Amino acid sequence: MRIRFALSAICIVLAAAAARAADRPNILFIFTDDHAPHAIGAYGGILREMNPTPNIDQLAREGMLFVNSFCTNSICGPSRAVIQTGKHSHINGFMHNGNRFDGSQQTFPKLLRKAGYETAMIGKWHLKSQPQGFDYWQVLPGQGDYYNPDFLTKNGRVRVNGYCTDLVTDMAIEWLDQRAAADKPWMLMCQHKAPHRTWMPPMRHLGLYDDVEIPEPKTLFDRWEDNASPARHQEMEIDGHMNLVYDLFLDPPPNWDPNKGKSMDRSGFRNLMKMTPAQRAKWDAAYGPKNAAFRKAKLSGRDLIRWKYQRYMKDYLRCIKGVDESVGRLTTHLKKLGLDKNTIVIYSSDQGFYLGDHGWYDKRWMYDESMKMPLIVKWPGVTEPGTKNTDLVQNIDYAETFLEIAGAAIPDDMQGRSLTPVLKGQTPPDWRKSLYYHYHEFPSVHMVARHNGVRTDRFKLIHFYQFDEWELYDLEKDPDELKNEYGNPSYAAVVAELKGELARLQKETGDDTDMRAMSKEWRAKYR
Repeated sequence: MRIRFALSAICIVLAAAAARAADRPNILFIFTDDHAPHAIGAYGGILREMNPTPNIDQLAREGMLFVNSFCTNSICGPSRAVIQTGKHSHINGFMHNGNRFDGSQQTFPKLLRKAGYETAMIGKWHLKSQPQGFDYWQVLPGQGDYYNPDFLTKNGRVRVNGYCTDLVTDMAIEWLDQRAAADKPWMLMCQHKAPHRTWMPPMRHLGLYDDVEIPEPKTLFDRWEDNASPARHQEMEIDGHMNLVYDLFLDPPPNWDPNKGKSMDRSGFRNLMKMTPAQRAKWDAAYGPKNAAFRKAKLSGRDLIRWKYQRYMKDYLRCIKGVDESVGRLTTHLKKLGLDKNTIVIYSSDQGFYLGDHGWYDKRWMYDESMKMPLIVKWPGVTEPGTKNTDLVQNIDYAETFLEIAGAAIPDDMQGRSLTPVLKGQTPPDWRKSLYYHYHEFPSVHMVARHNGVRTDRFKLIHFYQFDEWELYDLEKDPDELKNEYGNPSYAAVVAELKGELARLQKETGDDTDMRAMSKEWRAKYR
């Protein structure tokens, strides 16, 4: 009788523990750098037929894909700081990549730990300060290297031979193996360098797409004739600024690169020097014949731009292939460990990216190619598989979402909203109708002027406030944002309404940094 009673008590305890675990799922957050949504098959676009991301697409079929997912500030470090804090850049103090993140402030990992979660951060941190709020962390210093990268740990700096995406995945899997029998829920941030500039693919994919012609965006030769003047004064053109040697790994000619341009990034070229002899031999064997063919062709004008686009996009997509394989490895390993039924898997990237759109690469602008960021969430038993959500969401919502999933209180000073009801198919009736955006980094790399603005489901108003220039786009009629309607009398009422909404959002978010920015001095110098 006593034995039967004891067994019953044990069963009750185990059932209660299982119920608590189901209420507090694990969270696997897979995060990349500069992965444009239109380079994901599930998001459609001209690359869809190439099937660039089968594992990420499978995640979308098993969960929810957010169609209208955006960032608040389209640049790497600030986007990560927003996710950590649930606060806009001007509040969390990390407005541009020159800043250093104040790790002593409130962040969601610290709050998750207080709520009983184990937390880990592996891969690209890119906030300059040491990670805080994590039980375990192993991160890349700065941007990190694609090949044989260094990692920062609590015990110091270590170098690991191999390819960065694969190494970060290996470390994440090793950490997961130790969680299989754990009695605490966990949150793992697995964050990749790829596909950040300069684009260095894994050895196994150096020849991928060699026999493929990548479709060109219809705006590849855009000259920004209807934009405000900052669009014509940037330094991010495939034509004039993408470097043949540093970005595209062409062998240096005797007199160096005649098309070196501005805003150069030498990190990839330096990384070649860090390769092992075997790695370098494979690299040279893959790129040598292609480079010889380029030199023989003696391209110029639009033909040269097209060649640069093809080389860039193939390397970019090769890097993404490695990321997609990582997603497949991680989700497969969750199943192997029996953790897949109680683990939310999230795929996102810090912002969008220009894939030749408007003749550009990089990000920063409020235009959709850079403001949009991918967001795919699989929540077993909660989110209906294969759904597409069109609500306006931002990376400022992530921290609140993680906290509500964990059953933790959301601090009043966070500025986003939890996506948990949306993931359950129950969008609140008072969900936002507009988004606030603010880019702060000027003058700096790529020379994109400071600007802020408001986006609704149909319209976008942008203010380049240092020069007092405005743009308005009707996204329903002009999704490529080619026709600036700001001076069109037919849109006068829309402009007035959006200016009022912009002022409201600035007041709501406590942002007056545009009013304190320089104006006349930079206008004279910039023009």
